[in-house]
Amino acid sequence: MRTLRQIYAEYKIMPSLQLHQLRVASVGKLICENVSKPVNADYVILAGLFHDMGNIIKSDLKYFPDFVKPEGIEYWQKIKNEYIQKYGDDSHKAIEKIAREIGLPQDVIELIDNIGFSHAEEVRDHGSLELKICIYSDWRVGPRGVLSLKERIDEAKRRYAARRTDSDIRGTREEDFAKLLNACIAIEKQLEEAGFTAKEATDASIAPIMEALRDYPARQGAGVI
Repeated sequence: MRTLRQIYAEYKIMPSLQLHQLRVASVGKLICENVSKPVNADYVILAGLFHDMGNIIKSDLKYFPDFVKPEGIEYWQKIKNEYIQKYGDDSHKAIEKIAREIGLPQDVIELIDNIGFSHAEEVRDHGSLELKICIYSDWRVGPRGVLSLKERIDEAKRRYAARRTDSDIRGTREEDFAKLLNACIAIEKQLEEAGFTAKEATDASIAPIMEALRDYPARQGAGVI
């Protein structure tokens, strides 16, 4: 069974994207360990580790110049072109294809499919605990580390307004961002009611979890904690 480290190498995942997925999965694991209700921690972790595998397809490689080092932008543009040639130009569909190639359980693929700002209100009202943890964990992680919800929404608003390349949030109005933030806050409160304390998710608290997850098996059982 392949480990996360091996799969990231096989799919030539950018180091910055590796770190993002590791951070999201680590925040998710931290939450799973603190909530009082039964939750499938394995599915949450797997979803976090692989939820953005095709994101190079939609990435503006010039936006964060340090993210393309040391290989350089020409190298990563070549990888991006290879992804588009193999999976098409829809990053969402590419992520699903890659998840199936890896052999992730269908339940994990469905979690991945519903991670995103646009699902905020639906997840708040009807999402499973696993999905709430997944989507909240992704919200808490910015390009360079763990952020508060408000910091994360503000960061996303600035970044996508400048790039206007992400269909998940492109064209969103100010009042819509306010709705997103309110939905995110509501989910945070739901998780806190289940035993998680938001301030416990920091770069320092997830650092040892991230390191341990680098050798996480690509597919686990359906263990519930």
